[in-house]
Amino acid sequence: MGFLGWIVLGGLAGWIASIIYGNSKDQGIFGNILVGIVGGFLGGWVISLLGGEGITGFNLWSFLVALIGAILTLWLWHAITGKKK
Repeated sequence: MGFLGWIVLGGLAGWIASIIYGNSKDQGIFGNILVGIVGGFLGGWVISLLGGEGITGFNLWSFLVALIGAILTLWLWHAITGKKK
């Protein structure tokens, strides 16, 4: 997957994760993209630890992996910074 694919997939995953997590208004587009890309790496790593396959390209499975990772990323960020949900 190319650079543009990571931005689009990351942006979508970060945006949906911020809506699920409840901080959509505070994050902004660049925050969503960053959270989604970091979430893609984190989600891929977690899924590979469980024996699955991480990001496989621009498809639904990769989006779900990035979404799970983005939610984990937001949870970790809020746990480290002490911000409430």
